[in-house]
Amino acid sequence: MMYNLLLVVLLAASAYGCGQTSYPPYSSKVVNGIDARPYSWPWQISLQVNSGGSFFHTCGGTLISAQWVMTAGHCISYGRVYRVVLGEYDRFVEEGSEQVISAAKIIVHPDWSMNCISCGNDIALIKLAEPAYLNDKVKLACIPPAGYLLPNNFDCYITGWGRLYTNGPLPEKLQQACIPVIDYEHCSQSDWWGSTVKTTMVCAGGAKKAGCNVRNNIKQLHEFSEVRVE
Repeated sequence: MMYNLLLVVLLAASAYGCGQTSYPPYSSKVVNGIDARPYSWPWQISLQVNSGGSFFHTCGGTLISAQWVMTAGHCISYGRVYRVVLGEYDRFVEEGSEQVISAAKIIVHPDWSMNCISCGNDIALIKLAEPAYLNDKVKLACIPPAGYLLPNNFDCYITGWGRLYTNGPLPEKLQQACIPVIDYEHCSQSDWWGSTVKTTMVCAGGAKKAGCNVRNNIKQLHEFSEVRVE
């Protein structure tokens, strides 16, 4: 069932096109990232959680088909109500490009556990209550084929509204930073992450720029289980 779900998502992404932006992102390499160019990462979403009757940003995510978002497993808590905001740039400004869609279903990897972060599997899918309207500010990211590996030192970008520094504030505007991919041979060395790193993980960084957690390989989309959203 989950394999069929992945095929549907892949086919949908192929039908709509993916990985193309109407606003090319900045390419400068700077320490700790910069404000992104508005709408230059059109697949970036803000995952928001309801607390006390209001919604608050809790995690980033990626639009991978018109009705599916990929995010981290650690972003999801049982019994909470979530929504997704697409076309977002400045979280404190109503820019007119935002699409706010509730989460109809959330699927978390069955082997993800907050009690064993180093075990990996930190990945989840969110089905939107209705399809996103794709335009110049809301587009799809591309999903790499299963087993695809980026070469060592390949430049990638991390984006989101994560804290600007440890225990620091969340930024108003979307941030981006360029970080190199570190292959398993290097990342698993004893002076790096050693046995904590699994072959199903992706390592990146090594300098002052960083995201929040090591992310898993996309092939784990084959292995989800369903978490109900009340």
